[in-house]
Amino acid sequence: MTDLQTRPAAAAGTGAAPPVRPGLLLALVLCGQFMAVLDGSIVNVAVPTIRTDLGASGAALQLVVAGYSIAYAVLLITGARLGARFGYSRLFQAGLAGFTATSLACGLAPGTGWLIAFRLLQGAGAAVMVPQVMSLLQRTFTGAARTRAIGLYSAVLAVAVAAGQVLGGVLVSADLFGTGWRPVFLVNVPIGLVLLAAGARLLPRLPGDAPRGFDLPGLLALAVALGLLVVPLVLGRELGWPHWCWAALAGSVPVFVLFVAVERGVARRGGQPLIPGRVLRAPGLRPALAALFTVMAAYAGFMFTFALHQQAALGHSALKAGLCSAPVAIGFGLGSLRWHKLPGRLHGVLPLLAGVLLGGGYLLLGVLLGGGAELGPVVLAETGALGFVAGCTYAPLFARALAHVAPQDAADASGVTVTVLQLGQVVGVAALGSLFLGQVDLPAPAADSGHAVLVTLAVNAVMVLVGVGFAARTRRAGAAGATGAAGAARG
Repeated sequence: MTDLQTRPAAAAGTGAAPPVRPGLLLALVLCGQFMAVLDGSIVNVAVPTIRTDLGASGAALQLVVAGYSIAYAVLLITGARLGARFGYSRLFQAGLAGFTATSLACGLAPGTGWLIAFRLLQGAGAAVMVPQVMSLLQRTFTGAARTRAIGLYSAVLAVAVAAGQVLGGVLVSADLFGTGWRPVFLVNVPIGLVLLAAGARLLPRLPGDAPRGFDLPGLLALAVALGLLVVPLVLGRELGWPHWCWAALAGSVPVFVLFVAVERGVARRGGQPLIPGRVLRAPGLRPALAALFTVMAAYAGFMFTFALHQQAALGHSALKAGLCSAPVAIGFGLGSLRWHKLPGRLHGVLPLLAGVLLGGGYLLLGVLLGGGAELGPVVLAETGALGFVAGCTYAPLFARALAHVAPQDAADASGVTVTVLQLGQVVGVAALGSLFLGQVDLPAPAADSGHAVLVTLAVNAVMVLVGVGFAARTRRAGAAGATGAAGAARG
């Protein structure tokens, strides 16, 4: 990455000097982001050992797993605004420090209650750190370098979801020094400390927009609305969808309406709303976000049901299930990073073409797994190809979503985009997981579970095709920008 270009200080409008080692800066911020996304899934395979070691109840275990996702999803936009207000590098370091400290606390937690509390705080630290990554990339890199950086950024967001299952399986199975589940949290500590030391030297001095208001009413309204939406989606399936879950979901709608009203009122008074209207009006952003939401919902739902099918029907260990998920992650990463190497004439239609292939790939995988067959080379190769096509759908859409966002709006656009992706994952796991588990009682014979997988993957395919419809609307607004950037990347 020695050829990475950086944005001159004057062009960035920040007064910051370009970084001396842009490749190291990119590695630094993406490693922080990777850890944050990874921790949303790495703990899943550790649940049985946490139950045994801490004597945790089923409800407590749900909060251990879900607490992180709840805090992360609810506070992402708040984290973006904090970065814009107080400085992107400063908030990245603050979020990373909080994430590292709470990872240590999780790994040393003496009881379930402590672990739940630390997981919530860990999610809050991640929500402060992650939105600053896109802001730093947007304000530091330009031209072909920015295109490559955003490609890596989008790949990290998606690959970390699958990598968490692989790494979690390895760490739990290794039982390092008899510590059982604790290394899934403690592994973050040495990495976080290295990144903090590197950040002190490598992060550019990018000040925030000091005169910008904070919009506390909008922040509170959005946090409540997201909480009412995310909490029942995360906990509802395990709790059997009690009445309060449906009441919370219904209640989120008027609170979102209230949030919109609050934001419009702030704008009318000449204030600075939490999400400026010009961000949402950026060409191609809204349809690209809708398409990304459906693609990520299908992807996360697939990864969840695929892992359940392996462990509860095929009898795979956590380690084997994680390793069998590796081809999907590898394929997704390759697709996200290499899509721009495809012929330029395909770039404009790539999200549509790849989305159609992805829908067909889900159906084909459902047929292959429908009879309860073991995961042989053909199935694993198909999952790798599925991941590659998913990456070729996701990454160009991600580029289009941000192609026309001004650098000064990078923090807000990043917060909105990552929040939409996180909500997509939550909705995908909740909806497709409930669909799968509604058809089969696990553990179950492989054939019964395979039939449930087939039905679930058929719904996956429909979701992706809905996303293709939204992707078609991005072509006019975003194809020129995305294709031009990809052409620069090829150079």
